[in-house]
Amino acid sequence: MFINNIKQFNLNIIKNHQPFFSSCKIINSCINSNNNLIFKRKMTTSSSSNEENITEFKGHNEIQIQLMKEECIVVDNDDKPIRPGSKKETHLMVNINNGLLHRAFSIFLFNGEGKLLLQQRALEKITFPGYWTNTVCSHPLWIVGSELKEENAEGVRIAAKRKLNHELGVPLDQVNIDDFTFMTKIHYKSESKEDPQWGEHEIDHILIMQKDGITINAEPNEVMDYKYVSQEELDQLFKDEDEGKVKVTPWFRLIALNHLKPWWNNLNNLKPLVEPTNTIHRY
Repeated sequence: MFINNIKQFNLNIIKNHQPFFSSCKIINSCINSNNNLIFKRKMTTSSSSNEENITEFKGHNEIQIQLMKEECIVVDNDDKPIRPGSKKETHLMVNINNGLLHRAFSIFLFNGEGKLLLQQRALEKITFPGYWTNTVCSHPLWIVGSELKEENAEGVRIAAKRKLNHELGVPLDQVNIDDFTFMTKIHYKSESKEDPQWGEHEIDHILIMQKDGITINAEPNEVMDYKYVSQEELDQLFKDEDEGKVKVTPWFRLIALNHLKPWWNNLNNLKPLVEPTNTIHRY
């Protein structure tokens, strides 16, 4: 009876984490063996040694843990989709250090006055909690016919609309995917200092939108604060970070210091500054 209970407990873990385990080529043999845990194949991800224990999530928020089941887009070094990979798999440093790379996007939303909307990530976030960052930073999902669409960065723009709604509560009818202008891509890697087993390794698609009349009703599990800033106020934010007064996400700092100013100064004429989709800035 004790052995059977252990088998059922382990099977429940696998079923509850199916998006991750399916990428490990183990789920079918487990579920199809009449509850007998017969592992016919070894898991193929580098984090396979301890997948039946979810100790990586110890102390983290349950809602954020559930979001780790989302299927991100694993890409090669040229941003070509390879396969789905759970948010958990793609954000564990043990996998990142073995080269696992995924697609992301960063939204820069400006109002009519030319001020940039920033958010402070909620303390519940697993990576970079409490950090100030650009309007929204997230991931398109492995959804065929939608967020996987490549032409004109359509899939990324579809995902951007979804996440503006999810994180900041922006009503879906206030944003059209054509409101987003794709600018360029950056490739970077960064460990999350607060919990260094987690991190980011992304090819990040940069999207700009300028729009007034946006309603914000931030989701507290995602966003603890937000504000519009001028260029001078953003410069001060980076000075405050240098002095240890605030924290700023590494991707936002990279984008802001290396790319943002020309875009900000030409919000009414961005088209000449748009780079080809095969341009990727490596950091």
